[in-house]
Amino acid sequence: MLLAERADYILHRLQELYPETPVPLDHDSPFTLLIAVLLSAQCTDERVNKVTPALFKLADNPAAMAALDVDQIQRIIRPCGLSPQKAKAIKRLSEILLDEHDGVVPADMAALERLPGVGHKTASVVMSQAFGVPAFPVDTHIHRLAQRWGLTRGKNVVQTERDLKRLFPQQYWNRLHLQIIYYGREFCTARGCDGRTCEICRTCFPNRKHPKKCHKA
Repeated sequence: MLLAERADYILHRLQELYPETPVPLDHDSPFTLLIAVLLSAQCTDERVNKVTPALFKLADNPAAMAALDVDQIQRIIRPCGLSPQKAKAIKRLSEILLDEHDGVVPADMAALERLPGVGHKTASVVMSQAFGVPAFPVDTHIHRLAQRWGLTRGKNVVQTERDLKRLFPQQYWNRLHLQIIYYGREFCTARGCDGRTCEICRTCFPNRKHPKKCHKA
């Protein structure tokens, strides 16, 4: 398959497999989504979803979160890993939302990226899933699958995001981000597929004889 043919096949196959694309992180507002995505760094969504109910019971808005001590936040989020840094970031970003944004999560990529603990990927998730703004968040898993499927030669997530945005129509970006994650977890895992096992890998590269080596993000 040529590159455009691969992209078209992947797009339509993922639409068939995952017509519904719920956000895997439990949330009920842009703020709780922002906190959940921040906590998901180097942590599974499943673990985040076990931790956030206790946190959001105490504070599900910037004012309530800013009123908590860092130690209180850290005790709750400790299972997510990197809890000292994440707790400080959560408290400080809540204070900034109150001071600079009237307690509202801004629907602005640059403003989100200026918040403590919020990088480009986290900001992209919030923009796409909370506000419906076209974005294509790329994490290490999407980076790996995009390489396996021959959609990019990117050596980092920035290059991969750029390539995927060029390949796929903008109206599909938000759903496709989640569909690739779902597929990767179910069929094209880091250890369960080496670029020759899952349906999409076999269809895109039926003659691939050796495992696909991928650049780490």
